[in-house]
Amino acid sequence: MSPSKSASADGRSYHHGDLRRAVLSAALDVIAADGPGALSLRDLARRAGVSHAAPAHHFKDRTGLLTAIAAEGFGLLADALREAPGLREAGVRYVRFAREHPAHFQVMFSPELLRAEDLELATARALAADALGQAVTTVDPGDRGPDARLAGIAAWSLAHGYATLLLGHNLDGQVGDQDPEDTFRALTAMLFHSAAD
Repeated sequence: MSPSKSASADGRSYHHGDLRRAVLSAALDVIAADGPGALSLRDLARRAGVSHAAPAHHFKDRTGLLTAIAAEGFGLLADALREAPGLREAGVRYVRFAREHPAHFQVMFSPELLRAEDLELATARALAADALGQAVTTVDPGDRGPDARLAGIAAWSLAHGYATLLLGHNLDGQVGDQDPEDTFRALTAMLFHSAAD
């Protein structure tokens, strides 16, 4: 037996080197394949090779697990947006994030599944919103209009809507073999004329 796991009286392991990460990874696999409705802490414990009660020590319940996934997702999204040199590229990174992290993306924008008052979630969500807001400030007010908040909503709506349509395979015929990120850049050029940089 490895030092990172110990066995309970019934032979099932109850300690895991990084149980939190193992359960999160298993949950993301389930969500990507079958959606968040298919999540069960008992099933995730089985997948992680630990006792059925072990995941509850980290997440308390299914809502806690989904909230942790959303918080992680918003943190990853904030990091991606902060690296963007301007609004258009922030949108491209938003779309890329959705394509690379579809399970996170699905959970992040399902508030009915989450604990809204969770501090980690609220902090990560605020960081992502701030990163998007910073990208909006790179656009000249003459091109985005006087209300930066509304410009941010417009940019977010375009990136989020496009990403959602892509993930749902609703644009397969329209985008075809074209790079989805290049297509998104073309869309933003139509709406935000100076948002290229």
